[in-house]
Amino acid sequence: MNDKSPQSQSKRQTVALLLSTVGLIAIMTAAFLPLVHISNASMRYVYAAGALVLLAGRIIAPKVKDAPLRLRRLLHVEIWTALIFVAGAVFLFIPSAGPRDWLAFTLAGGFLTLYTSIMIPRQKLK
Repeated sequence: MNDKSPQSQSKRQTVALLLSTVGLIAIMTAAFLPLVHISNASMRYVYAAGALVLLAGRIIAPKVKDAPLRLRRLLHVEIWTALIFVAGAVFLFIPSAGPRDWLAFTLAGGFLTLYTSIMIPRQKLK
């Protein structure tokens, strides 16, 4: 089957959306765990797994070649956002890192995710 077929693109889009959603839910859950005093060890692995799943989802998302420049840039920001979450996960495993360094990356990634989730649908409507 041709990789460029609409059916293949639809399956790829579905898998990418599923992976991204699962990854973001895992990151959100891991960020919530310290508030309810769950151990840091389990939180680290949930956060790291969520960041990697999110990165995989963003990478396999189908590329939009005929889209306007702004939409393509917003889609690239989504990939960078996933990399920001991965950087936050790295800080969870570095012993010399501060106890809240990962939180700065989580907040930055969260704000960028919020921005792109608002702006991408607006750009697609144009």
